[in-house]
Amino acid sequence: MTTFSSDLITKVRDRFAHVDTCPFTGPRIFFENAGGALTLRSAVETSTKFASVPDNQGRDNPASHMLVDVIKQAKSDMALFFNAPDGQFFVGESGTELTFRLIRTMVMGTPDGGIVMGSSVEHPASRSAAQHWALQAGKEYVNVPHDDATGAVNAADYAAHVTPDVHVATILHTSPVTGIGNDVAAIAAAIRAVAPEAFIFVDGIQHASHGHIDIASYDVDGYVISPYKVFSRHGYGVAWVSDRLTALPVEQLFNGPHESWEMGTRDTGAYATFSDVVRYFDWLGSEVSKSSTPRERIEAAGAAIHAHEQALTNAMLHGIGNLPGLANLPGVTILAGIENPDREGLVSFSLESIPAADIVTSLNNQGIRTHTRKADHYSGNILTPLGLDAAVRVSLCHYNTLDEVRALLSAMKEMTD
Repeated sequence: MTTFSSDLITKVRDRFAHVDTCPFTGPRIFFENAGGALTLRSAVETSTKFASVPDNQGRDNPASHMLVDVIKQAKSDMALFFNAPDGQFFVGESGTELTFRLIRTMVMGTPDGGIVMGSSVEHPASRSAAQHWALQAGKEYVNVPHDDATGAVNAADYAAHVTPDVHVATILHTSPVTGIGNDVAAIAAAIRAVAPEAFIFVDGIQHASHGHIDIASYDVDGYVISPYKVFSRHGYGVAWVSDRLTALPVEQLFNGPHESWEMGTRDTGAYATFSDVVRYFDWLGSEVSKSSTPRERIEAAGAAIHAHEQALTNAMLHGIGNLPGLANLPGVTILAGIENPDREGLVSFSLESIPAADIVTSLNNQGIRTHTRKADHYSGNILTPLGLDAAVRVSLCHYNTLDEVRALLSAMKEMTD
């Protein structure tokens, strides 16, 4: 696995706002991408443009017609990016809000009784939504335990618990605590082998920035992301829903269009900034391949992102030159193991000798932004079984560099010497 060339990484970084400088504290290295990735400059410009437009969709004037066209184009771009030839896309308040809404529709729209199934590895958004609405609907909630050592859950794990009366199942694509990805297609196939009519929801929020979403291959009914974690901005989430999910009773205005999931006037700027994201992936794909179609270029971008990020995480774990890697530090625990092929741009670790919060503070004082994950309602499902009360999360994206990894390792060496 190799990193981007110096020429390409320069081009990539030029497209992002605040890539090496915090607007409040000055120069810094950004290794907190799982908490929210950097924003494309084009998305910032697009947000400003549409924030000033006074017109709304659905009116008979040129500005309104333009807004409708922008949303239509954005939905087409979403279908391209997600590789979703069927179903529909819409935006909501956030990824968490859309997660609750889709799972609520699945649970409340299926027959009485039955089972809602999820995994212990999931983010609390999907677990909370599934457990809450299972309780409201009088359905049993079945938990599929994840593997503490690998931080993953697989198709065999689901197969061991699925029964024909599973009505709804939830899957986490990638963990924001460990960075480990799960095989969505294989898990969905294991569920459908026993419960073919189950409605399947996928949380793709952490996975999206690392490239390659392929809904056509998953055989699922709902997929949600948070665009601020994939180079857009805060204030909205994106959901894809299958046609069979739309056929369930959907919350909507009486006498309105039956297939509409949108509630109220949408922010055209939200849709437009996601088009910026798709165009960026298309551009990156053109830089790393000779692919002739947009979808092929997006897939090429995803492959290049994976290779670059894997090279960075390998260097972070094993060291560069005379700098020891995180895995070589005394008394270290690497969440999900050192050699894990399913890791996506994230390393979480703890040290016996220094509390996680102190490490994060020390790094922050040196201009290196990381984050503490505590054994709370967000991360306790991962940390508590490992006997950890906290861990340091170092999360990167493809605009990060080997020089930034060197700076992190140098700081950690000084801290632990």
